[in-house]
Amino acid sequence: MALHFTHLDKLVAPYGHIVLAPHLDDAALSCGGMIAGLAASGQPVLVVNVCSGSPAPDTSYSPFAKELHARWGLPLAVAVQQRLVEDEMALEILGADGYQLDLLDAIYRMPAPYGSEAGIFGAVAPDDSLAEHLRPRLDALVARFPAAIFYTPLGVGHHVDHQAVYAVAAALAQSGVSVACYEDFPYITRDGALAARLAELGGAELFMPMVTAIDGALSRKIAALEAYQSQLGMLFGDPVAMAQAVTDYAKAVRPEVGTYGERIWVRR
Repeated sequence: MALHFTHLDKLVAPYGHIVLAPHLDDAALSCGGMIAGLAASGQPVLVVNVCSGSPAPDTSYSPFAKELHARWGLPLAVAVQQRLVEDEMALEILGADGYQLDLLDAIYRMPAPYGSEAGIFGAVAPDDSLAEHLRPRLDALVARFPAAIFYTPLGVGHHVDHQAVYAVAAALAQSGVSVACYEDFPYITRDGALAARLAELGGAELFMPMVTAIDGALSRKIAALEAYQSQLGMLFGDPVAMAQAVTDYAKAVRPEVGTYGERIWVRR
């Protein structure tokens, strides 16, 4: 049974794999097969949901945030709580534990600069404090699990929350922490998106790609993604289209042995 935590001192399993998810679905979307495979082999996995804090009751929502909530089919007041329920169901299927941080999603954190598609998929605002608030929380996780591998989004697609999480994880790597970067799905499926992001980070030659076979876990990944009912329509249209998109991409990232894969990138 998957466990779900909100306090660091409650984390007791010897987590060797810690997946940093900017939002409540990113871990399952991008590396759900790897997570399911590790869990099935008896290796404890912790998914850290970074932006899973609930906005204050008196929050002033931007028109863009209201539009997104309408597309999700979730009332403003309970959207995060509903998405947490979806995430708990998904992680139960994958076999991973969850750790929820109280940091806010970009659309709640800075509604003015991140009040449009261009805003949340553009440059990180100079006064955005997400990275500043995230760093001490990750430092505490590293201190508790110094031998763990931390998996961070590569930042493909340029969502500002993904960029901020990547920046903090990259700084941890500079201090000797084991860090691997997963490919942000579904943004990674856009033509040229991966090459463009690697170029921004200094060039593909600085990274070593590693593909994990997920043949035995693909169906569990798809089942887990079906739990995110509020997100399926916006991201894929419907569950059938989601399953096809996930399968097609996993087949494109073909492992040496097997048919379906997921890829991570490690700095050389």
